Amino acid sequence: MVEVADGVQLWAEESGDPEGSPLLLVMGANASSATWPTGLVTGLGAHHRVIRYDHRDTGRSTTSVGPPTYAIRDLAPDALAVLDAFGVDRAHVLGMSMGGTLVQLLLLDAAHRLLSATLLATSALGSGLAGDGTDGLPGVSDRLLELWQSMADDRDEDAELAWRVEHWRVLNGDVLPFDADEFRAMESRAATHAGTWHAPTAHAVAAQDGLDRGHELRAVAVPTLVVQAPEDPINPPPHGRHLAGLIPSATLVSVPGMGHALPGSVVPELVAAVTHHTLSVDRTVPS
Repeated sequence: MVEVADGVQLWAEESGDPEGSPLLLVMGANASSATWPTGLVTGLGAHHRVIRYDHRDTGRSTTSVGPPTYAIRDLAPDALAVLDAFGVDRAHVLGMSMGGTLVQLLLLDAAHRLLSATLLATSALGSGLAGDGTDGLPGVSDRLLELWQSMADDRDEDAELAWRVEHWRVLNGDVLPFDADEFRAMESRAATHAGTWHAPTAHAVAAQDGLDRGHELRAVAVPTLVVQAPEDPINPPPHGRHLAGLIPSATLVSVPGMGHALPGSVVPELVAAVTHHTLSVDRTVPS
C-alpha cells in the first residue's frame, strides 16, 4: 500500500523480471489494475520489472466518501509516488485511455522520471478526456454515450456483471470477435480483487480542469510510442495520429481491429510493439 495523500493509499504490486528495466502500467478511468490482461502483464514481464497499481477509487485503493475531492490531473503524481515506493528512479510508463492522459502529464511535468512513454487508445491533452469533438476530432460513439447514461445505476451482482460485459462488447468495436466469457472472467477477477461489485464511477465525475496542455507536447523529447486503436469508440482515428503529430519524439503504430478493449487476440501484437519500443530505448541507456 502506497500513501499518496493524507488518508489515501494505493494498492500496488510488481512482477516479471526483477532484473529488467522497470515498466509502470497506468490504467484508464474507473478501472483497477486487475483489468490489465494477464497475458499482457506476463508478456511484458519477460523483459521488464512490471509495476501496476489501483487508482484512487478503484480496486483495493482508498475509496472516496462522497464525490471525489481530487481532479483527474491529481492522479498523475500518484504514479510517481508508486515509483518512489518501489525505489524506482526512472521507468518506462504505459498508459491506456485516461492512463494515457496521465502519462502525457508526466511527460510534461516529470520527464526526468521516464525512460519512455507508451500512449494507448487515448487522446491528446486538450482534445477532451474522452474524445469530445474538440479540434474537429471525432467524439465518443452515440452507442457508448447511451450506455454510459446507466453507468452509476444501482444493480445486483448479476445485473452489474451483465452491464460490464455489454460495456466491453461496445468498447471492443465491431471488427474483432468478442468473447463474452473472456470479459466475464476478467470482471469477476476484478470484483474479487476489489472485494465488491459496487461500480467504480468516481473518475467520471472528477474535475477535468488543467488538462488543456496539448500545445506543450511539442517540447517532449522522451521516446514515445502512440498506439492507435482503429476501432476505438472513445478515441477513434485520427486521435492517435493527431497525438503523435504533437510529439516530436513519437512513433505511431496501429493494432488492426483493436477497439477500446484488450482481448487476448491483440495481446501478442501489443506486447511485441511495446517491447520493441522499450528495449530499443534500453539499448541506448548507459548501464
